[in-house]
Amino acid sequence: MDLEKIEGLVKIIENSSLTQFTIREGDLKITMSKLEHPPVVAAGVPVGPPLAAPQTETLQEAKDEDESLFIVSPIVGTFYSAPAPDAPAFVKVGDQVKNGQTVCILEAMKLMNEIQSEYDCEIEAVLVSNEQKVEYGQPLFRVKKL
Repeated sequence: MDLEKIEGLVKIIENSSLTQFTIREGDLKITMSKLEHPPVVAAGVPVGPPLAAPQTETLQEAKDEDESLFIVSPIVGTFYSAPAPDAPAFVKVGDQVKNGQTVCILEAMKLMNEIQSEYDCEIEAVLVSNEQKVEYGQPLFRVKKL
């Protein structure tokens, strides 16, 4: 499949109501999916309260939820939490991260891409496990902005 054909498929899914599309041509299989809200590359996306929020949720809990952000994957690849198998993780839950600090590595096509935080924050949760395959736009860390 040539590049022009792939670009045409991307345009089709962008301009349609499709949210996911798979095509198979011989040994080649391409799956594309469209996110409802496009992510900001390696930055955070504010998250509102859940759709089915419990009636007993307090104002403070709602405020805490609104302050949660995510560091998302800017590419498809393999997630690595540390620079080497025997090295400690770049970050763990509870760590305070500075703007520009590396939080993980994503391997794509044998290239190691350091993913950095775009703001000062605290890691609330690591949402993927080491060596897990991740998709474009997939949340990697839930963080709270400082």
